[in-house]
Amino acid sequence: MNQHIAIDIGASSGRVVAASLAAGQLHLREIHRFKNDFTEKDGHMYWDIEYLSQEIVKGLQLAKQQGIEACTLGIDTWAVDYVLLDDAGSRMHEVYAYRDHRTEDVPDRLHQRISREIVYAKTGIQEQRFNTLYQLFAHGPNELSRASSILLVPDYLYYRLSGRRMNERTNASTTQLLNVKTGDFDEDLLGLLQLRKDQFASLQEPGEFLGSILPDLVHAHRLPDCQLVVVPTHDTASAVVGVPIQINRPWAYLSSGTWSLLGVERDRPIDTLEAMRCNYTNEWGAYGTYRFLKNIMGMWMIQEVRRELGEEHSYAELTELASLVPAYRSLVPCNAARFLSPKRMILEMQRFCQESGQPVPMSPGELARCIFDSLALTYYNAMQELNRLHGQVIEVLHIVGGGSQNALLCQLTADVLEIEVQAGPSESTALGNIAVQMISSKVLPSLQEARRCIAHAFPPVVYMPQGMPDRESVLQRWQQVQDVTTQ
Repeated sequence: MNQHIAIDIGASSGRVVAASLAAGQLHLREIHRFKNDFTEKDGHMYWDIEYLSQEIVKGLQLAKQQGIEACTLGIDTWAVDYVLLDDAGSRMHEVYAYRDHRTEDVPDRLHQRISREIVYAKTGIQEQRFNTLYQLFAHGPNELSRASSILLVPDYLYYRLSGRRMNERTNASTTQLLNVKTGDFDEDLLGLLQLRKDQFASLQEPGEFLGSILPDLVHAHRLPDCQLVVVPTHDTASAVVGVPIQINRPWAYLSSGTWSLLGVERDRPIDTLEAMRCNYTNEWGAYGTYRFLKNIMGMWMIQEVRRELGEEHSYAELTELASLVPAYRSLVPCNAARFLSPKRMILEMQRFCQESGQPVPMSPGELARCIFDSLALTYYNAMQELNRLHGQVIEVLHIVGGGSQNALLCQLTADVLEIEVQAGPSESTALGNIAVQMISSKVLPSLQEARRCIAHAFPPVVYMPQGMPDRESVLQRWQQVQDVTTQ
């Protein structure tokens, strides 16, 4: 079978992408694109999971109308968010969005019962207040005890298509409930939440076949004959599969979307106390790998600024306006909790700059420049830590995902990090999703060959360091900005 469809859904948009391989050339085309966002109801933030299911069906209908009669199909989304199912297999609750405020004090409450050090030693997963561990703790045991199954968002979308329940391993690792040594759910952490292991489905590896779409669904909506392949359902895991590695030098990746994930691909975790203190995580990847990475706020900030400006400027226009503003004029600590889900992002940025004695960004260009400069400097900090923890000096950074199209940010990153940056492809997540389908279908023989095909079809844009005026002064000011955050 040489038709493959990736359902790739991020925090701000989703897409249905088709691919095929002909004469060694990978061909990709977008069939359907749709918006995604959380909504506020009764003081909480929720995903519209039924809308996402409907958009998947709509995309598959369009695929058939465009001549795809049979294909493989894989689904990836963001991590940590989940669906509770009752005994009848029906959804019990709206699906909380990870930016919901209900978990703000949960880590401190949970760690009164078990230390942060023990949890990290068990799981190798960084502490973030929206991790599934903390979200489930926020429910309370009575509500959780009524759940027959707990599925992460992509697992649930597979379930809606197939009727089969599973927990895919790369995404399951982000729950902070899997034991990094045993490779299974940790009994102590389940006990802390008063959960049973049988409330989770069996763990599935990327590359396994799940079966066909439900016949009734196919007939009712006139869908293609789709064989479901379990891909790396965590979008970052798929994005890393889609990194076009063609070098023998030490490399790292930066998956740049709503979040920026900077890390390396390893065959074993780094679960030391120093890694924990630096807030690095060991998420599981495809084919027995680990993604040792750090979460950075990413393009969320510019997405929010654009939204608050009434979307009167495109992202390309905001980048162009930013390029006209003096560099490193105003800086903000992107990973500070105040920027995770503020009511008004622009006002929060302006308040921080005023509090820290910096020029207050006012114009669209100044706001965008503040974000891009601050992101590049945040990448610098993370890379310094990564080189030390990984024990190898990174020489090439691959930036993939939507942020790879931002030439200003890519050049800033090369300049600040003083290393070569290779940018692209922007659709690395969909490509990684499809690569696993092709390997499972024996269209491609290996991950190495899949990455070669991706590099050939989507050659990256190379950015070399061009120097950074007043480097030491900028880094000193950046340290002062971070010191303000910790006071």
